[in-house]
Amino acid sequence: MEGLTLLDYGALAWFAACWVGFTLYADYSRWREKSVTAVVESHRIQWMRNMVGREMRMIDAIIQANLLSGVGFFASTSLLLVGGLLTILGATDRAVAILGDLPFTVDVSRSAWELKVLLLVVIFIYAFFKFAWAHRLIIYCSILVGAAPLDTNVDDAAEQFARKAAGLHTLAGRHFNTGVRSYFFALAGLAWFLHPLVFMTVTAWVTYVLYRREFRSKSYQILAQPSP
Repeated sequence: MEGLTLLDYGALAWFAACWVGFTLYADYSRWREKSVTAVVESHRIQWMRNMVGREMRMIDAIIQANLLSGVGFFASTSLLLVGGLLTILGATDRAVAILGDLPFTVDVSRSAWELKVLLLVVIFIYAFFKFAWAHRLIIYCSILVGAAPLDTNVDDAAEQFARKAAGLHTLAGRHFNTGVRSYFFALAGLAWFLHPLVFMTVTAWVTYVLYRREFRSKSYQILAQPSP
């Protein structure tokens, strides 16, 4: 494409490799069991076990409502960001002129600028689909909370129901985590407007931050502590 150098193509390939590589490592490898996500999944199972054993499930409904509002916020924000980026495409010439006056930036052509903006558009559209599906799955889980057996004795049937509800909630959490991860990599994508090397550096830094928060954070150490 006009205006893109080999360094740009290399930076884009590095960006894709970091995103895909981290996703495979964090979500599908044997090391995922040592992550915050995996630990929270175990707590979700315990939550649903407690839910089927409670007479008053108002607290569960309140937690579900809070989760729905948070996921809905991210979904609506993604749409706003997509709209804003598409608006920027209509002012490409002005944006390219402003960017060219900034220090530490490379000269960028119209087509290269549009490609960089479209990369962010694709990322936020992808994030919207993830958040929207997570929102819907949490609604399904809320229905299961309402449909939980009234008998508070946690027998085999209640245990199976709790695991089904926890499995649905876990699936929603995974989609939500993927959407949030997209936001992090979108921040790295912004660095491409400055310089391909900056893009590669920020991508590596974002990947490291995600790794630290998922596998080496204080939150993981706290959540992984055995319950009394």
